[in-house]
Amino acid sequence: QITFGSIFLGNVPVHEEVHRCAGQIYGYKGCIRDFQVNNKELFIIDEALGGRNVENCNVPICDYHPCHNGGTCTSDAENWFCECPKLYSGKLCQFATCDENPCGNGATCFPKSRRDAVCLCPYGRSGILCSDAVNISQPSFSGTDVFGYTSFLAYSTIPNITFYYEFRLKFQLANHHSALQDNLIFFTGQKGQGLNGDDFLELGLRNGRVVYSYNLGSGTATIISKPLDLTLNIHVIHLGRYLQKGWLKVDDQKNKTVTSPGRLVGLNVFSQFYLGGYREYTPELLPKGSRFKNSFQGCIFDVQVRTSMNQEFKSPGSPEGHPNSGRSVGQCKDSPCSLIKCRNGGKCIESGSTV
Repeated sequence: QITFGSIFLGNVPVHEEVHRCAGQIYGYKGCIRDFQVNNKELFIIDEALGGRNVENCNVPICDYHPCHNGGTCTSDAENWFCECPKLYSGKLCQFATCDENPCGNGATCFPKSRRDAVCLCPYGRSGILCSDAVNISQPSFSGTDVFGYTSFLAYSTIPNITFYYEFRLKFQLANHHSALQDNLIFFTGQKGQGLNGDDFLELGLRNGRVVYSYNLGSGTATIISKPLDLTLNIHVIHLGRYLQKGWLKVDDQKNKTVTSPGRLVGLNVFSQFYLGGYREYTPELLPKGSRFKNSFQGCIFDVQVRTSMNQEFKSPGSPEGHPNSGRSVGQCKDSPCSLIKCRNGGKCIESGSTV
């Protein structure tokens, strides 16, 4: 409803006089976003003079029916989870239960067979049962393992990233073909969902090239580098964005730029900053053209970010450089199998910090 001097979204206050043409007027129930007046974007919450009974808009994840094997999806204002029937476990009820979980330190137990389990180690742990502490200064990621899990690190949300950011990082590829095909380097998105129209920022590898994409809410902007020079042992990436304009510099290649479509200029993301991969449900909710199927394969290090040209570069995380969580991440160039001798002719196979 529009009155002289004010714009009301959703409904009008009870004290306002409104001409009722067709019975009682009901307030709008739903989500309103990307509000523009005369081609100017208004930040609905920050610039509002007042209001009531307004909550953060959340995409109902349960509408996507994410739970497998008869699991029941339950959600509240902030989170969602699957209630699993007997014999199944996992975020999506996708795994048969580890009846007697032998894994320690919060590791994920995966039933390799009815008689055998594999422990997927959390950040900072290694070994068959994830009982060994490991110091990680240069994280090593193992891609997507045979059980469908990705290795990843999750850092706290990067603050003040709305209008300007710069990232610098180095990476070293694993020595096999799949490391170049469809692998995520980092991701952050609107509450971790990144649905079409929602804001997200991500970087990855596809067909031997670096792919940098972001969406400010009015369409996706993408820069694709030239093919990587595979004679280089270590690759260097420098990328950034100011308002709609983004840029990417890879190794000694020329700087490439792009301007995002539409009129929106701010990146509004609230999720954690994922490095190397993400939790199993996240990529399914990204726009199809922006999904990376696998976690990174190799080492990522010296990751730094700044959100102003006058700032110094800093490592992500709070405290700085410390992830909130992670899975199946090892120390670069150190094999966890070097500490283990398999008995009875067994062969040790590593996957990040998991063996």
